[in-house]
Amino acid sequence: MSSVLHPAAQQGFSLGAELYQQARPAYPEDLIDWLTHQLHISKKSKVIDLGAGTGKFLPYLKQVSDQVFAIEPIDELLAQLKLAHPDVYTIQTDSKNLTLPSNSIDAICCAQSFHWFANAESLYEIYHVLKPQAALGLIWNQRDTAVDWVQAIADLLTPLEQDTPRFHNGHWQKIFEQEKSLFQLKSLKKFHLEHQGSVEQVVVNRILSTSFISAASDAEKLYIRQQLLEIIQKYCNKTAEDEITFPYVTYAYHYEKKC
Repeated sequence: MSSVLHPAAQQGFSLGAELYQQARPAYPEDLIDWLTHQLHISKKSKVIDLGAGTGKFLPYLKQVSDQVFAIEPIDELLAQLKLAHPDVYTIQTDSKNLTLPSNSIDAICCAQSFHWFANAESLYEIYHVLKPQAALGLIWNQRDTAVDWVQAIADLLTPLEQDTPRFHNGHWQKIFEQEKSLFQLKSLKKFHLEHQGSVEQVVVNRILSTSFISAASDAEKLYIRQQLLEIIQKYCNKTAEDEITFPYVTYAYHYEKKC
């Protein structure tokens, strides 16, 4: 099951599932209106949270639909999800094998996940299970690099990414260009999000929960932690225990299945 996963996802998220659940930000409340009025999700809609991780996006889907299914392949992430959302029906499988009937789902949402499985097999599987003209929603929280210290963090992390799939490089969009007959982009919305807490929690632990960093050695993690604290000290004059607001931009793409 997990053999189709990128090594950074398999190893990093397996090792750091608990930290992922604790340190990752939530999502803007504006997405509730987006799910309802852009993706046309109602209480009776059958909705999949694909690549659900620890279930960070489930609270938003549960507010708009009574039939939410969470799909996640990684054992450790799924265990965290079940602890947080024991009422949600879960399926442990990957994006290429959704094991659901064709034309049976009203909407699929991928929050912070689609870049991991942006390939033809997965997109055809998503197309297969969605009803005609149903919605595919792709959501990402991205660090707001318009802020100087956030850009400094990005500069620290970029050389470490190597071939890890990432939203910001745009490679995930190529599959929609290659498979033009499947989906059309209806809209892109941007929202602002602020993650508040201690520097240790919302900066250090959040960055350490990143897949390719979570999979790194203890020595590498210690080095990254020290570099992060130095950045925050330099730009914000704050220490690990001080409160800080980490700014994000949330991107919400609405794709529609073509008939």
